[in-house]
Amino acid sequence: MAGFGSSAEPCPCGGECYATCCEPFHLGTARPETAEQLMRSRYSAFSRNLIDYLIETHPSPEPMAERRQALKASNRGVRWTRLRISAREAGGATDLSGTVTFEAHYRQSGQTHVLRECSRFGREGEDLVGRWLYLAAEG
Repeated sequence: MAGFGSSAEPCPCGGECYATCCEPFHLGTARPETAEQLMRSRYSAFSRNLIDYLIETHPSPEPMAERRQALKASNRGVRWTRLRISAREAGGATDLSGTVTFEAHYRQSGQTHVLRECSRFGREGEDLVGRWLYLAAEG
């Protein structure tokens, strides 16, 4: 599958080993149990340009082709370099929703940038057995 590297590599999200951190989520062999795990796996997906995973974990009424094209364009020429989680509220294994505040560091066109965001997450179907989804950036 395009975008996958060596499983022994450190995980882009800051986890020790990609094979035991975000790779199982990207391969579909496991599901994130918390909002933070989903957030970290999405960061890693951006880092590895795994557009399908990003689409699968963010519901949207926009046409699939447009979403795919927009994600590819926004990630073109970007090298994600570091993730720092600064806060989390709820979003645990027994929650239906939660937020994760983070800084995502990246390089583009030879310049360093930082994306700061508080992301809102929720369970699919508002049910504890539903998978975690990225819903929106909080203002």
